[in-house]
Amino acid sequence: MKLGTRPRAADAVAPAVRPAFYSLERGGWRDYITLLHPPYTAWHLSYVVLGAALAPTFHYDRLAALLVAFFLAVGIGAHAMDELAGRPLRTRIPSRTLLTLALGGLGGAVAIGALGVIMVSPWLIIFVAFGVFIAPTYNLEWFGGRFHTTFWFAAAWGAFPFLTAYWTNAETLEPAASVGALFAFLTALAQRSLSERVRAVRRRVRSVEGRLLLTDGSVVDIDRAWALEPDERGLRLLSLAMPALAFALLLARA
Repeated sequence: MKLGTRPRAADAVAPAVRPAFYSLERGGWRDYITLLHPPYTAWHLSYVVLGAALAPTFHYDRLAALLVAFFLAVGIGAHAMDELAGRPLRTRIPSRTLLTLALGGLGGAVAIGALGVIMVSPWLIIFVAFGVFIAPTYNLEWFGGRFHTTFWFAAAWGAFPFLTAYWTNAETLEPAASVGALFAFLTALAQRSLSERVRAVRRRVRSVEGRLLLTDGSVVDIDRAWALEPDERGLRLLSLAMPALAFALLLARA
């Protein structure tokens, strides 16, 4: 299996290690919190706020609807599909419940999108259709996993929510939208780059052993914590920085 590919339940060689830095102890309500991927959901919802805040016209009601829609589609629906497909978080949530959450989350987002098509513009159906396509295609690896790539991750969870929010508020896409979408795409790429090795070390590596011999003659022991700490610190900081930036721009529009 190549580094960065989806781990299956049978591939987990270090079951005592938490599958993600934000995952809680398995079982009960804690599994549902873990399923939300709280830091990453907040990160990607920040793109919605950024897109709306940078648009030349701003509507609080449209932003609120978009946040609810993307929380349902990504925070619940897409993450439930991802867990249903390979159990990467090793939760004990029944498959039937995951399927219900996936359909309910995506269905709720579509219902909000349909309302937007009626109340805002029929052109919004393009964004709704893309969301309906990419959520299951990416997370369930349809079409042989051709859309389950780094590029499509950054496009679907970075640029797409930004552009959707920008267009829904402005009903047009100006040059600033392209630059903002590039920012969202690149920062989502950064998340993917950092998280790929972290996921591999947490979910597929049995042990990390070795030493670093420094130029001054000192020795640093290498273990799992050493391998995880820099990337996970970066992910934690970025998952706080993105909502902070979004909130700052939202305050600037108030």
